[in-house]
Amino acid sequence: MHPETITKFKLQLDAKKRDLVHTILKLEDNGLRSALSNTTGELSSYDNHPADLGSETFERGKDLGLRDNERVLLSSVERALEKIHNGTYGRCDHCGAEISPERLEALPWATQCIDCQESLEQTDVTPRPLEEESLEPPFHRSFLDSAKFEFVGYDGEDALQDVARYGSSDTPQDIPGSYNYKALFPNSNEHQGIVDLADAIPNEPGSTSHHARRRQKEEKQTGR
Repeated sequence: MHPETITKFKLQLDAKKRDLVHTILKLEDNGLRSALSNTTGELSSYDNHPADLGSETFERGKDLGLRDNERVLLSSVERALEKIHNGTYGRCDHCGAEISPERLEALPWATQCIDCQESLEQTDVTPRPLEEESLEPPFHRSFLDSAKFEFVGYDGEDALQDVARYGSSDTPQDIPGSYNYKALFPNSNEHQGIVDLADAIPNEPGSTSHHARRRQKEEKQTGR
């Protein structure tokens, strides 16, 4: 690369570095150096309600994100200045090929050619976090009804059903297949306290067990 071109880019990088340092210091002087409780005038940043400090927490997080972004960019600028000092400016760190002048005009701190940069920024095609495969549904590891061996004991699904019967923040539109508020947990139509429909047969002729009466009432309410 021509020495005059390198000098031009060095001046641009020096100016960019000064701007970044100034922005970082300004963000830190405007509150990031102090604790959140000091900037809000509160004795503690822990409140009884999560929304009490919602706006202040959002602004603090935004400032932290802006500062960290400037720090990352500053690192790239310093890396480019280091390459100018070493005589390797304009060469890709990954493949060693020459970076196009058009790319350096747009990003003087670019340290990789356009092809290598595109390969690093490939879009992740995974639609959801990988953790959901093991976390969904809740208590997945202890849902033993579908296990290879026959299990009739109290498992994670039973525990979830017992808790969900007292209500939750979910609504029928949140759970696929739910038709009312009583069907917001897995296998909500199971008879409580029995493992087989035969257990609900009345013990005496003409009598109706508690579970059978409850089942009849539920079917009448749902229209099934």
